[in-house]
Amino acid sequence: MTQRASELSGKRHTDASGRGLTSAEVAERIARGEVNDVPVRSSRSLTEIVRANVFTRFNLIIGVLWVIMLSVAPIQDSLFGFVIVANTAIGIVQEWRAKKTLDSLAVIGESKPVVRRDGKAGEIHTSEIVLGDLVELGPGDKVVVDGTVAEADGLEIDESLLTGEADPVIKKAGDTVMSGSFVVAGGGAFTATKVGREAYAAQLAEEASRFTLVRSELRSGISTILKYITWMMVPTATALVISQLVVKEHNFKDSVARTVGGIVPMIPEGLVLLTSVAFAIGVVRLGRKQCLVQELPAIEGLARVDVVCLDKTGTLTEGGMDVTEVRALNGTDEPYLRRVLAAFGASDPRPNASLQAIIDAYPAPEDGGRRITGTLPFSSARKYSGAAFDEDGGASSAWLLGAPDVLLAEDDPALAEVEQLNEQGLRVLLLARTRGELDAPDAAEGAEPAALIVLEQRLRPDAGQTLAYFGEQRVATKVISGDNAVSVGAVAAKLGMEGADHPQDARRLPEDADEMATAMEQNAVFGRVTPQQKREMVAALQSRGHTVAMTGDGVNDVLALKDADIGVSMGSGSEATRAVAQIVLLNNSFATLPSVVAEGRRVIGNITRVATLFLTKTVYSVLLAVLVVCFQVEYPFLPRHLTLLSTLTIGVPAFFLALAPNKERAHPHFVRRVMRYAIPSGVIAAAATFVTYLVARHHYAGTGALDAETSAATLTLFLVSMWVLAIIARPYTWWRVCLVAAMGLAFLVVLAVPWLQDFFALKLVGAQMPWAAVGIAVVASAALEYAWRLVGRRFPV
Repeated sequence: MTQRASELSGKRHTDASGRGLTSAEVAERIARGEVNDVPVRSSRSLTEIVRANVFTRFNLIIGVLWVIMLSVAPIQDSLFGFVIVANTAIGIVQEWRAKKTLDSLAVIGESKPVVRRDGKAGEIHTSEIVLGDLVELGPGDKVVVDGTVAEADGLEIDESLLTGEADPVIKKAGDTVMSGSFVVAGGGAFTATKVGREAYAAQLAEEASRFTLVRSELRSGISTILKYITWMMVPTATALVISQLVVKEHNFKDSVARTVGGIVPMIPEGLVLLTSVAFAIGVVRLGRKQCLVQELPAIEGLARVDVVCLDKTGTLTEGGMDVTEVRALNGTDEPYLRRVLAAFGASDPRPNASLQAIIDAYPAPEDGGRRITGTLPFSSARKYSGAAFDEDGGASSAWLLGAPDVLLAEDDPALAEVEQLNEQGLRVLLLARTRGELDAPDAAEGAEPAALIVLEQRLRPDAGQTLAYFGEQRVATKVISGDNAVSVGAVAAKLGMEGADHPQDARRLPEDADEMATAMEQNAVFGRVTPQQKREMVAALQSRGHTVAMTGDGVNDVLALKDADIGVSMGSGSEATRAVAQIVLLNNSFATLPSVVAEGRRVIGNITRVATLFLTKTVYSVLLAVLVVCFQVEYPFLPRHLTLLSTLTIGVPAFFLALAPNKERAHPHFVRRVMRYAIPSGVIAAAATFVTYLVARHHYAGTGALDAETSAATLTLFLVSMWVLAIIARPYTWWRVCLVAAMGLAFLVVLAVPWLQDFFALKLVGAQMPWAAVGIAVVASAALEYAWRLVGRRFPV
């Protein structure tokens, strides 16, 4: 039994009515199949991965063309089909690796509910819960199955993930709780009434965290491009077929081969695949750093973020704290204070970090201490908790523990002490005795201050470097905390955060959304922020066009995490925060975030690069087909020629470029940016190639003329395509230069080795025409440089 479960079992529920199921009853229910058998993750199965990678629109088109080519032409004209098979296999393997990484990390980060059986509380896997189990709840716990409340101690449950209603619902014995909701305050236990697939809300929760490859600007942009390409491809391919088979009246098999040679390169078949592979490899890389990416596009999303909202506790500071001092107020006896604090700590079976520090400093006596007569769970909205217990003489006393600036009057002299301590980065709680009922709305009014408890927070050693990284990357950071603003500012200042010297008290922020957005943009540190305000702050920043990431680990962060563009949760955080976050840092290290940002930038920047390569080919292929139809000439290329060109100028280089390091900041409007470069590049490549082809038709005559014309046109197209590759490969590094050089050398080998000449039907005839082809390519390359620079000047990023 874990320490947490042991505490729960020892401190609560010793009566026979709350003992839970017996081992025999559990075994009986398991035998009947009444088990919560919902899968831990709903990531795609191997069958679904294979289906998604194989049965695509473009694979279908290419598959049909491949079958046709196998029946009418030599095997070298069918190489494009083998390339598709290899690419698809790579996609399946990479996504399967990503799935295994995700699933293994999900198991590591899985929260285990506490279930009471045979009168003892113990942690079990969610899938082991059976019908009728008594499941215990505490702050931050997610309700994992449907049930009926059996015990409630100030239990407040947030059902916003199910109903959209943000206000917590107070639950009493007999009330229903639904899977997908979570506890925001108090505790209790419920009896499972629906488990497994009968719990409809559980199915919704699983669906919400589904492994997905969609919902990203990158992928939606590629889908848009492919849709337009399909519209262009159908009429162009139809006209090409008619031109080659009917008008020119060539040999049937040769005409079919050249027709297919014109259609295949129009399809950017590897672009979608390469995007999936890049995302999947990103997941695997981050998985090695104990970062669970619940949705693949979250990698892309965080790379686009320009504002990161940080919760101080658990993000900038470690979860644990230490009591450094207890200052008695109003002449309170110190030994008596120690007994009160020990009793207060013993009143809560699930203490938060602050109360745990008090428990560590003032443990309960071995005899159990004073009898607890009432408790008030901590609430982020109230900013305090409470406990009532018997005194030595038999009388009862009630106490509150919470924020001094909430519990004290504005003119109380103790606030000056608190302010000084906060300026040192120390956290201060007030212990006060109340005369009224704990759960009364005005319980804090008139409470008699007894002591200030001074806590020291442990700064994360890597937090300062991470904040500096975001500053260098021009990503604004906002610290949003429920703690005192001065204290939060002091902590941020210790980490070297810009703007930490002007902390803002959120209670004084304007309620108007536009004015709040202005305050958010002008300031960096905010204290005394309520959970609802965190949500409003995120919305205010988004209203100004910012892409917002929110980090947190507490239940009070859930609403803001859910509304942010990207939610990031700590692995040690509550189950609720992990459920709504797209990214979970299982190692609880804030320093992992730069790796996620870098991975996203690598994916976006590199896919933008290689998309330009693929779409340049599509543009010049469509234009060449149109020119062939308009001029009523033979299509210059066989499939083997374009397979060779695509492999050397796109396929192999794109794979390496897509996985290379890239720190370029992500920019919006993916489709527009790619097409601005792909269209002029494709037009120039098509024009240069067709000019070479027409010149060669006038230069060569007789038997074998078409082969010579094709070889000259292929040389020009290769050189122009290589120049496009050389531009995209910038800025040059040693391996990029080697990559471009290797592709050029491979083409020279094909031209120089006789059997490769025969295999690819490439043989340069004479000297005049090949050099003319090179000259045309040089002019086209100069035009490419001018076009790219013109686009860069007219449409700056």
